[in-house]
Amino acid sequence: MAKLILSVDGQVLKEHTLSKERTLIGRKPHNDIQIDNLAVSGEHAAIITILNDSFIEDLGSTNGTMVNGKPVKKHFLQNNDVIEIGKHKLKYFNDAPTATSAADFEKTMIIRSPKAAPPPAAAAPAAPNLGDTQTGMKAFVPEPKAAATVPPAPSPVAPPAPPPPPPAAAAPAAAGGGAAGGASSLREAAIQVLSGAAAGRTLDLTKNLTTIGKPGLQVAVITKRPNGYFVTHVEGATYPTLNGASLGAQAHMLNDHDLIEIAGVKMEFFYKP
Repeated sequence: MAKLILSVDGQVLKEHTLSKERTLIGRKPHNDIQIDNLAVSGEHAAIITILNDSFIEDLGSTNGTMVNGKPVKKHFLQNNDVIEIGKHKLKYFNDAPTATSAADFEKTMIIRSPKAAPPPAAAAPAAPNLGDTQTGMKAFVPEPKAAATVPPAPSPVAPPAPPPPPPAAAAPAAAGGGAAGGASSLREAAIQVLSGAAAGRTLDLTKNLTTIGKPGLQVAVITKRPNGYFVTHVEGATYPTLNGASLGAQAHMLNDHDLIEIAGVKMEFFYKP
């Protein structure tokens, strides 16, 4: 498990294990790592830990956050990185193999809020808007999918044996909070954008960590774990919503057809057939 060693002027003060998904650092007592120094803001920075990966985000602090001598707003942490907050240093240790990379983390599916979307007068600019979404996005065409789903249906009906297996697989999925019941593999899933400039497009959740949102406003990550898919807030003063309720600071398991709203854009999570 990853940990931080807090020190000042070369003297080690405390060791902190990153056991929470969101670890707050700041001067106020409610922080997970409290640094009682005037150079440190009330809530200075946060470290988000997902699986074996951690990254630090500056929370708009007065004096800023540095990693390895360079100021950062957000930084994907690697073993032996040194975080500097005022005169205090936090050295990051993590010998476990990471589930993703800094490059993957930076590939955020950027979405525009309906207000920020370009005026409808530009029908042609609709294509350029694709530059604001992750390259993995693709157009969602319900008609072809329906046609493709119909042929497989008759074939299982012919042999009486095939029909029983599907219900058996679907039952565990519902019981497991939307995750596939088998321990061997997790069902494939995706999200479909329902509003905004990218409405009607889908993104397959093939990676262990997929970031969605609008940098500087709201960003969340969807993580693929052995027992299902989870969404976690990582950036922004306000939390995204899940089925109309505030997401909060902790991770939430996603169920089939859950509705996420982030940066003013609605999207639906669903398991692929």
